[in-house]
Amino acid sequence: MRLKVLFFGQLRDIAGRSEDSLELVGPASLEDVFEQYAGRFPRLRDLRHSTVIACNQQFAEATTIVNEGDEIAFLPPVSGGADQRDRTWTQRWTHEIQDDAGNFFALTRQPIDTLPIRSRLLAGTDGAVVDFVGVVRNNTKGRPTRFLDYECYEGMAVKMMAEIGISIAASHPIGRIAMVHRLGRMEIGETSVAIIVTAPHRRPAFEAALEGINRLKKLVPIWKKEHFEDGEVWVDGEWDESVLRR
Repeated sequence: MRLKVLFFGQLRDIAGRSEDSLELVGPASLEDVFEQYAGRFPRLRDLRHSTVIACNQQFAEATTIVNEGDEIAFLPPVSGGADQRDRTWTQRWTHEIQDDAGNFFALTRQPIDTLPIRSRLLAGTDGAVVDFVGVVRNNTKGRPTRFLDYECYEGMAVKMMAEIGISIAASHPIGRIAMVHRLGRMEIGETSVAIIVTAPHRRPAFEAALEGINRLKKLVPIWKKEHFEDGEVWVDGEWDESVLRR
């Protein structure tokens, strides 16, 4: 059987490729697939404890048996109802999901402007909007930063953002929530991620926004490379414990 295998972040650098096609004979698990590549690139084995495996854009157990045509992704620790839309809104997004309740989740390679998103989410019953944005700072522990590069497993990332956001909307007394992340190169001071929450009252809006960014940082497959004057490095993060236990 033939499998499509994807590598991200530092794993891509180690394997020297972002995508590969693997031919296997007989039954095999996701762990067997990983071992195929760890044999070729021993440094991968050193990172196995922190590497999460996805199958067809879903987190999966290492014991999962693979099938013909499956898309397998090796993921290093993260860094971390239709309605009428105007054309500029639709064209902004690399990937987007909007549910029937009006919650919105998207990836973009353009600068993030939260004002149109706020207008889209607000309803007459709302009395509060929390508009959280994460921005690129100019240093890490005093080491001057030139710029950042973000990459992600795009199809899976937007699905995970939607799963997180819809869960938060169901468990907090809020109106709507939006989560948007930018990809590609970002300069100092630019917005990399935005969480926008509307609600009748301020406290649930703040709590939902905080939970949103915290869960995004540990569950959504997005990676950050930081560029300095004297080098570059993939920023180490950590997966949520629920993912690592798979």
